[in-house]
Amino acid sequence: MAGLKKLRQREEIDDRYKWNIAAMYGDEKEWEKDFKESEKMAEEFSAYSGRLSGGAEVLLSALRDRDKLWMKAEKVYVYSQMKKDEDNRRSRYQELNQRAQSLLAQISSATAFFTPELTELPEGTIEKYLEENGELREYSYMLLDLIRRKQHVLSKESEALMAQMSEIAGAPKQIFSMINNADIKFGRIHDEDGDEIEVTHGNYISLMESSDRAVRKAAYENLYAAYAAQKNTLAATYNYNAKKNCIISKIRNYPSALAAELDGDNIPEAVYRNLVKSVNENLDVLHRYVGLRKKLLGVDEIRMYDMYAPLMDMPKRDVPYEEALEIVRKGLRPMGENYLKVMNDGIETGWIDVFENEGKTSGAYSFGSYDSMPYVLLNYNNKFKDAFTIVHELGHSMNSYYTREKQPYIYGGHSIFTAEVASTVNECLLMHDLLKDCDDRQEKLYLLTIYIEEFRATVFRQTMFAEFELAVHEAVGKGEVMTADRLCEIYGELNKKYLGPEVVYDDQIAMEWARIPHFYNAFYVYKYATGYSAAVALSRRILTGGQAARDAYMEFLAAGDSDYPIELLKGAGVDMSTPEVVDSAMKTFRELIGQLEELVEND
Repeated sequence: MAGLKKLRQREEIDDRYKWNIAAMYGDEKEWEKDFKESEKMAEEFSAYSGRLSGGAEVLLSALRDRDKLWMKAEKVYVYSQMKKDEDNRRSRYQELNQRAQSLLAQISSATAFFTPELTELPEGTIEKYLEENGELREYSYMLLDLIRRKQHVLSKESEALMAQMSEIAGAPKQIFSMINNADIKFGRIHDEDGDEIEVTHGNYISLMESSDRAVRKAAYENLYAAYAAQKNTLAATYNYNAKKNCIISKIRNYPSALAAELDGDNIPEAVYRNLVKSVNENLDVLHRYVGLRKKLLGVDEIRMYDMYAPLMDMPKRDVPYEEALEIVRKGLRPMGENYLKVMNDGIETGWIDVFENEGKTSGAYSFGSYDSMPYVLLNYNNKFKDAFTIVHELGHSMNSYYTREKQPYIYGGHSIFTAEVASTVNECLLMHDLLKDCDDRQEKLYLLTIYIEEFRATVFRQTMFAEFELAVHEAVGKGEVMTADRLCEIYGELNKKYLGPEVVYDDQIAMEWARIPHFYNAFYVYKYATGYSAAVALSRRILTGGQAARDAYMEFLAAGDSDYPIELLKGAGVDMSTPEVVDSAMKTFRELIGQLEELVEND
């Protein structure tokens, strides 16, 4: 019998597979110096309170000092978080991270006066300042956006009250989190080996991906039975979250909760509604896929617990990290020489923390401060699918690299609406390359099913979530109370509509609304669907549009937050304000289903 495989300690991993975090701070003394300087700068910044009407030079000075403050504090926080993530067991870095979080809260408080004071300036003042001072124009987009949203910013006194109420307003989310992460238990089942295991949030998805149908059924029934036992509490929690969203939107002079949430990125409501409409018009092809899934699984009837079962065995061979990098490099050749050079240099100089170690944060992410490397955390496991994780996270990091190279700090971030585009474009390019060169039927089937499942989970499923959120908030806005039965009714009907007649429906899936944390950040999940649709369109342009399409995309990568997301994507060649982008993504999905049908029928 093989012995238990133990995770390595961090010091046992070769340094060339660790990120070069010393490039941020050589030692803790440097970190402490920046921490103390950030505290001092926060105290000094309060001197600008009541002075923003003093002219263009004063405003420019305040904006620059604010940028310097946040940039330094951000670096302090990012370093502490990454050091903690290396090994969460180390109390020293737990302490540094907690101090850094407190520092950010302190700075938020010290700078809270800034936006209300700017919005209270007499009409035309900011425009006058921009005309008077050429250096101030660097901030013109940010300042003019502030003017755009002026009618939704309250008085200093009212904003102060709203800030005081923010903790209470966040109560539904916190209550849900405590129920979901601390209190609710899903019981025990027997796994594929007959061993008794506890069902948890952490292992539920892997259990639903089990090849053993009995395991999937047991995990599914246990999970939803647990949520059903708490359905009235969870319904009340979500009802008041939706009611809070509707009330705050009215206080801030928005016509609806949807309008309020979209306004931050200046997204037209048509984008949201066009997404729902386009996906609804193409549900027939999703129904076809469900039928194919039933056939490939070889079951007499397909149940909800069969929707994540693997359709094809994953390639068995190990893929060492260096081989995965070569797969990634080959897949990203359409991005051009400069992109590959920057990426390769980044890999060589320590962007990536590769392997798992005891205590290391799980999963994968791209992270960093404005003036650091765009770091990547991996937990590489020598599996074929890990290549997709690498290409995804490097997409984020390359986006950060080009943005920070071109944009000032104020525009150095990315809206959620655009952030996933850069990573998903990379995934699409890699998948295109793998499918293009694949002459093995089983491997092609595997790749197609992976691509299709990603499409289904990101575009169709997130749009169903978006439609659910819209229905709930519109009903609450009209005074309807969302009871558990009403929420189950809405969600259950949507589930039937999206998955179609092939699935044998059960009442348990109607409780799924109760386990989705995203619903407590209203009208958020649709961005995954729009982002994925934009990425599919952009990857096609890169592959077929020549140098001009690539150049436009590279400009998008370097744009950061320098314009509204819709405008940034227009510059890259996709117009999300029309239904065409989502319609094009639906066309791609139809083509993929057609390819899968052909392979299945020729079996």
